Amino acid sequence: MAHFDKKQIVKKSENPDRWYTDVILRSEMADYSPVKGCMIIRPYGYALWENIQGYLDKKLKDLGVKNAYFPLFIPMHFLQKEKEHVKGFSPQLAVVTIGGGEELAEPLAVRPTSETIMYDTYAKWIQSYRDLPLLINLWNNVVRWEKRTYLFMRTTEFLWQEGHTAHATFEEADAFAKTIMDTYKRFDEEELAIPVLTGRKSESEKFPGAKITYTLEALMPDGKALQMGTSHNLGDNFAKAFDIQYLDKTGKRQYVWQTSWAETTRVIGALILSHGDDGGLIFPPNIAPTQVVIIPVSHSDAAVSKCDSLKMELEATGIRVEIDDREEKTVGWKFNEWELKGVPLRIEVGERELGSKELTVVRRDTGGKRSVQLSAFSVQLKKLLNEIQKNLFEKMKKFSEENTHEVTNYDEFKNIMNNKKGFIRAFWCGDPKCELSIKGETKATTRVLPLDAKEEKGKCIYCSNDAKHRWYFAQAY
Repeated sequence: MAHFDKKQIVKKSENPDRWYTDVILRSEMADYSPVKGCMIIRPYGYALWENIQGYLDKKLKDLGVKNAYFPLFIPMHFLQKEKEHVKGFSPQLAVVTIGGGEELAEPLAVRPTSETIMYDTYAKWIQSYRDLPLLINLWNNVVRWEKRTYLFMRTTEFLWQEGHTAHATFEEADAFAKTIMDTYKRFDEEELAIPVLTGRKSESEKFPGAKITYTLEALMPDGKALQMGTSHNLGDNFAKAFDIQYLDKTGKRQYVWQTSWAETTRVIGALILSHGDDGGLIFPPNIAPTQVVIIPVSHSDAAVSKCDSLKMELEATGIRVEIDDREEKTVGWKFNEWELKGVPLRIEVGERELGSKELTVVRRDTGGKRSVQLSAFSVQLKKLLNEIQKNLFEKMKKFSEENTHEVTNYDEFKNIMNNKKGFIRAFWCGDPKCELSIKGETKATTRVLPLDAKEEKGKCIYCSNDAKHRWYFAQAY
């Protein structure tokens, strides 16, 4: 099997798009599928997804959410019950018309999202106020037929979690949708080390069928925005479409109020783009599949034994560790491969280290090398991992701040979008015609209006009519 060769990876600084694909394939995160537009997630990439699952699953369960599973196939008439929803997803649907060698009486859509098949069942499960709130999450795959695909970022089939809740009031549903947004924000910033803007989408950019879409937007190193996750207040739109009603405490029938929300394997793409460099991946320690790699510089019995004891010591403190003791590979080759794989810390163990009672530790984020005393080794490594996590976040936060521009002139707006890109804060009157024209002329879309955005007096960046808020605009993935 072919292994990593640095010459086979272009530099991120020279060709970020090619670098992105190269580094995913060469680090064995993923591979192309025989089915166009789909991808194979290899064990190293899936280990990262498992860490993402582990964090979010616990946080969701702490909120009272329970996991379930619903079918992959959805009767077409279910999708047609909510008009905005079916209109939004129709171009991306994969549809099954033959099953068991016979033409189906009704075509089945391959799950693009689960609202419709779940809510048909919610109408049966929810009868009384005692059945509320109903808080369910799914870990599954969905299919949305894509014409242009990009590993992890946009594939025909992808993995995600999708949560669906039902509440007695609009206010309860809205509060829960915001709680999920805050949960995602902590995950994106504290685990992925990616700063995000949070707030609401415009009417044209919101989820099909939603009342309000809350979003998390991050700025990637190429100046484009990436939607990291969304949390939707669905209002009572789907409740009315699927007749989801309950008897309140007075015996009166009421429609439920709902939310849906998701983060996907797309965040892995964001992670790769945000922190990688010319040498390959750089993973934040909190989420890295392997946090520390131990490499014996010599293969003496003493060095091998020391590697084993170090691994046991570090694992006992909760650190994820691997030993690379392959004798058929040179030490330099191993250094290059683990640098490519983005492991936060590398430990070198040789005769010199054994004799001095200290070990050489190398940071992936800065390349800095230091000697660490064996007497407090695990404590020092924990401290270093925390420093790396903080450094990666602060680096991205600084980049985002330096590439956020406040603009009042449309010519300046166009100039920024044609060149350096980034986030632009600008007044917008709220007219979707202006929004569409801006998109057509600059490829920039409204990304988010922060929840704490203050009302101001201003003029729309496009039409110069009165505007109340400054929105964030950006070109996006």
